[in-house]
Amino acid sequence: MNLTKCSFSWPWFGFWAYSYSCEGKKFCTEDLTLISSGALEELGLLAGTPVGTSLIDAHAGGVGVMESLPKTDCEAEENDNEAISHRMVLVCGTSTCHMAVSRDKLFIPGVWGPFWSAMIPEYWLTEGGQSATGALLDYIIENHVSSPRLANRAASQNTSLFLLLNNMLESMMSEMQYPFIAALTEDIHVLPDFHGNRSPIADPKAKGVVCGLTLDTSEKQLARLYLATMQGIAYGTRHIVEHCNANGHKIDTLLACGGLSKNALFIQEHADIIGCPIMLPRESESVLLGAAILGAVAAKKYSCLSDAMKALNAAGRVIHPSKDPRVKKYHDAKYRIFLELYEQQLSHRSIMAQALA
Repeated sequence: MNLTKCSFSWPWFGFWAYSYSCEGKKFCTEDLTLISSGALEELGLLAGTPVGTSLIDAHAGGVGVMESLPKTDCEAEENDNEAISHRMVLVCGTSTCHMAVSRDKLFIPGVWGPFWSAMIPEYWLTEGGQSATGALLDYIIENHVSSPRLANRAASQNTSLFLLLNNMLESMMSEMQYPFIAALTEDIHVLPDFHGNRSPIADPKAKGVVCGLTLDTSEKQLARLYLATMQGIAYGTRHIVEHCNANGHKIDTLLACGGLSKNALFIQEHADIIGCPIMLPRESESVLLGAAILGAVAAKKYSCLSDAMKALNAAGRVIHPSKDPRVKKYHDAKYRIFLELYEQQLSHRSIMAQALA
């Protein structure tokens, strides 16, 4: 096979890069990527064309959003190499990836990594995750008897089903005189491990739980169940953040991208439940921006990935946790129930294992 050198700028990425690197050392900066002449021809590239090594999609999202802080925050942290270690990126879609970086090599039970320079050069990446988030919300909605009616109404109003449910919850809060929207789920609790628990428990046998079902099949009941599921997902993220911080991280800021980040209620519930501000990037397609940043570095538009991220990442909105102490008290109580649901499941699993022994 005929190979030609293709200029490539710092750094190498991912697991392939990891096997060729040494901890704490910089990678080579140029003339590393070998592209076959056949590949060049198929791609329509000339020899010497800069080619940036690709990333896992979620990691590209991290590159595209990690520096998306408001300008005042960016200026204050411009020369602080540790500032980035206080952030966690949530790439929220069918599933959710939770990515944080650190100067220290942190081995955290139930969380993948640490991977050296796998996302950001010269930082260790740890990655948590939830196996089903957007997929779980779809499952809950689509398997409810009221779903077809709501879907038809959303289509007739030229709006999304999620926005319709969000608006319905706002109306229910007002009609029923609840103090805040989250209180609508006081009798419904969801453990969202319908596809096992990826982090921080790492239990593939974990099952989803819905506590508080009745014979009610109304649209309002679906709205409550949808909200409770959304909250269960957010409690899962809180569990991951607390677990990472208990094992050496110092996460106090979240940045979110992906399809679910476009759901205002989903993001607000996460902010309220975790107690952290959540930064939303100006660019809605952060994974694509991350890939473009890699190309810009490979083409030597920027001297390093960090400079490219700071130049091309941009903040959109900042979602702050509620200042109402009742909201925190409410979510702290529901979070206790969330944790207990898994402990009860382990107890039930043990009882049945003994029965079958």
